[in-house]
Amino acid sequence: MPSFDTVLEPDMVKVRNSVDASAKEIATRFDFKGTSAAIDYKEKEKEIHATGDAEFQLEQIEAVLYGKLTKQGVVLGFVDKQEKIEKLGGDRVKQVYKIKAGLESAEAKKVVAAIKNSKIKVQAAIEGDIVRITGKSLDDLQAAQAVLRKDVADLPLSFDNYRK
Repeated sequence: MPSFDTVLEPDMVKVRNSVDASAKEIATRFDFKGTSAAIDYKEKEKEIHATGDAEFQLEQIEAVLYGKLTKQGVVLGFVDKQEKIEKLGGDRVKQVYKIKAGLESAEAKKVVAAIKNSKIKVQAAIEGDIVRITGKSLDDLQAAQAVLRKDVADLPLSFDNYRK
């Protein structure tokens, strides 16, 4: 039976490029000269760490980062800003941004519910952090994709692993 996987996965190369471009801009901007303003990407943890001298500076770094991510075409829904701002030594502070990858259980249930409510003759099954959708025809699968794009527009879903 034809099937495809519904995933929530950002393009990590674009995220890396955005962080690198942000770091370069922060290093050259006049208002950041002589400060501890910096941004870096932790690949294993899928986190972006922004450090600065004050919370106001972190807001400026965030504006630069979001601008670069948007320019690269990365949906800001993948970036999960942590609520807690960590105090480092002295006046320095750090903000952590986690990069979301994979559907959480509530999001996966939302995708399955949208498919079931559409009355299209396809089946949706949650398999870990993806949702596999199977159907008898490719037309049904394309209709399911259209339903997901419309009904679950708040999630930047992508579809891959097509099987015929």
